[in-house]
Amino acid sequence: MLDVAQKRAAFRELHKEGCFIIPNPWDAGSARLLQSMGFKAVASTSAGLAWSLGRPDNGVSLKDVLTHLTALCAAVDLPVNADFENAFAREPEGVAANVLLAAATGVAGLSVEDSTGDPANPLFETGLAIERVRAARQALDGAGLDVVLVARTEGLLHGGNLDDATDRLVAFAEAGADCVFAPGLRNPADIEVLVKAVAPLPVNIVVNGPGLTLDELAELGVRRISVGGSLARAAYGAFLAAAGQIADSGAFAHLADGVAGRRLNEMFAEG
Repeated sequence: MLDVAQKRAAFRELHKEGCFIIPNPWDAGSARLLQSMGFKAVASTSAGLAWSLGRPDNGVSLKDVLTHLTALCAAVDLPVNADFENAFAREPEGVAANVLLAAATGVAGLSVEDSTGDPANPLFETGLAIERVRAARQALDGAGLDVVLVARTEGLLHGGNLDDATDRLVAFAEAGADCVFAPGLRNPADIEVLVKAVAPLPVNIVVNGPGLTLDELAELGVRRISVGGSLARAAYGAFLAAAGQIADSGAFAHLADGVAGRRLNEMFAEG
């Protein structure tokens, strides 16, 4: 087994060149299955965690997330990147304190976003958003923790434009981010603009369905690819189809689509 320092070193190496996929498990079991399939790192999903607890996205507490991250890090011999939402704080001091709590779970990376959770004012003001990233960086460096800091802007998910998102991510890079992320970015030309604007800093792109492939995103200069809550949604889709058939018609045909229990046992044993 790799220790925490080795996981963090391996994770930072992954960001140096090429392009890698970092899939998002929602529990220890899905994390172990992804490990058995050969992925080099995994990332948590705040949505997937919330759904597994019977709550909507953004419906989990800091305590929930810390418990979840601890379980993920213990379950796999892989670097884990934390979807740490908005760090569960508004002011930079709170961000710094909570980032250290997240790092204590053993994660190799964590993301801090500029989303307020308030539909009327969805993003933190630019200056405050930048100071929040700087506070996270200083906290990690001050504690001597080699944790990859991912700064993300949610602007494109709230009607913002590429220029604004790019400006924020450039500022986040200058504030100490190791990797940047703008969910909602799908157009190849826009991706290329962002990659060039923050170069040589790595850019993460989230893929939620059919579209650009690993090779195509790599050609655009993307360094890593995540899938957010998409694997969890796929699993729930299969579950709802099978359960819906049982509820609606009393038939059980969809159960034949499930993975054999023996195969799952083998995969967990291998993991």
